[in-house]
Amino acid sequence: QVQLVESGGGLVQAGGSLRLSCAASGRTFSTYTMAWFRQAPGKEREFVARISRSGGSTNYAGSLKGRFTISRDPAKNTVYLQMNSLKPEDTAVYYCAAAGRLATMMQREYDYWGQGTQVTVSS
Repeated sequence: QVQLVESGGGLVQAGGSLRLSCAASGRTFSTYTMAWFRQAPGKEREFVARISRSGGSTNYAGSLKGRFTISRDPAKNTVYLQMNSLKPEDTAVYYCAAAGRLATMMQREYDYWGQGTQVTVSS
């Protein structure tokens, strides 16, 4: 079992930056593939980024690559999502997810989810 708690969301103007954090409980953080997903109002939840268990491999949704960066700190049991050059269309609830195995960008592969943190980008 692992519990995930996101933080760092808020209101930001277009062009600004935010860094989301996801703190994971437990001592097996390094065994989990970690990912971020988001859900905009009226839309389905979508993949944002994932990072491998070692942190050596990352993947991004095509439209976000170059603006978003996922990273993890094993010492803090935390995964981060640095978001730059934010746009109004980035407005969504952002969710952290963990998979106790090799996982890709498919939501069904993730076993544990956080409660989400709201990101609102004003124009």
